[in-house]
Amino acid sequence: MTDARLQLVRDRIRSVPDFPKPGILFRDITPVLAEPRSLAAALQLHVDAIADLLGHIDKVVGIESRGFLFGMALAERIGAGFVLVRKPGKLPAETAEVSYELEYGSDRLQIHRDAIAPGDRCVILDDLLATGGTADAARRLVTMLGGMPLAAVFLIELTALGGRARLDGLRVEAILDY
Repeated sequence: MTDARLQLVRDRIRSVPDFPKPGILFRDITPVLAEPRSLAAALQLHVDAIADLLGHIDKVVGIESRGFLFGMALAERIGAGFVLVRKPGKLPAETAEVSYELEYGSDRLQIHRDAIAPGDRCVILDDLLATGGTADAARRLVTMLGGMPLAAVFLIELTALGGRARLDGLRVEAILDY
């Protein structure tokens, strides 16, 4: 059954050449979201990837913005809270912030200071693992607030970019790899 679900989701991923700039092959998840069966399969595959952690997760931490799509549904399905990690200036209350390096420069992420309590067990979620910089920044935010990152979960991993290595010491689960 898992193979059929994986194939269903993989078949819905759209590859868009030269987006957002020449030389990039963008993996578009929106067709997965648009079709009820592939959406349900993708969400269940996320749950299955962390099945051994169920009952031990306090918060799902979704990274802006595509991490919100599966993150909130996953949190509801497993009985956890949902926390937003966003770019600066998007969260209204007091925030904690980290800077991180990307392959083309640097960026920053923020989280509400009261979103994670010390000892909260967290799963970090995003749609795609590329170089790992964004997920590592989210991990640092969780840790900064006293949370315990248990795993990072992604719908897609671009294995050639080596992002998993940047998350050394953190359990990484990817549903599909390219």
